Amino acid sequence: MNGQILVADDEAQIRDVVRIAMEQAGFSVVEADDGRAALRMAQALRPDLIVLDIGMPEMDGLSVCRALRKSSDVPILFLTAQADEIDRVVGLELGADDYVSKPFSPRELVARVRAILKRAAPGAAAQAVLRRGVLSVDPDRHLCHVCDVPLTLTAREMALLVQLMLRPDHVLSRPQLVDTIYGTNVHVSDRTMDSHLRNLRAKLVGAACLDAIETVHGVGVRMGPCRGV
Repeated sequence: MNGQILVADDEAQIRDVVRIAMEQAGFSVVEADDGRAALRMAQALRPDLIVLDIGMPEMDGLSVCRALRKSSDVPILFLTAQADEIDRVVGLELGADDYVSKPFSPRELVARVRAILKRAAPGAAAQAVLRRGVLSVDPDRHLCHVCDVPLTLTAREMALLVQLMLRPDHVLSRPQLVDTIYGTNVHVSDRTMDSHLRNLRAKLVGAACLDAIETVHGVGVRMGPCRGV
């Protein structure tokens, strides 16, 4: 097995589609049909990834994500209705790693799950600890520290920060970041990447690293000096 996936959706047909696709790809699957059950199962079972519907009874997916992010960096992939762009952006800002809009291709869903897990897995790539100013990142162990204080990042946020730190004095455009983090065959909007960047910046600022990421207007972003305060 490739790991355990928690699928949370109030529609049994959607859960069936996701479960079949995941099991065919070698994952084990557990299911929840409302948000409160999803939160309980996530906390008790500690799955490798959660496929989480935004619009659920009892407790919506955004609230589940918000609650989980208080104590867990488990990868989360949202399922959203095609028109819910605001909810998708809010979900990414709360700490989700990715989203897939309904109706979705099961093959695309599996591909996105595998990509998230690959980047989140310990030892996924043999990389040295990256350091800049007060910031240090250990990609192999999915660890980030500011002034030796740990900072919790999602898989997407970690992948984004690693790419910036690998070439700290280069400006990377949003299309370059999208291709590196999601792959060249996946369409991701600029708003999605902006949400990841905004969320990453907010976490770094909250950890007293105010100048970690600089925007070069009209070009892209690069690492700042990471001097801390």
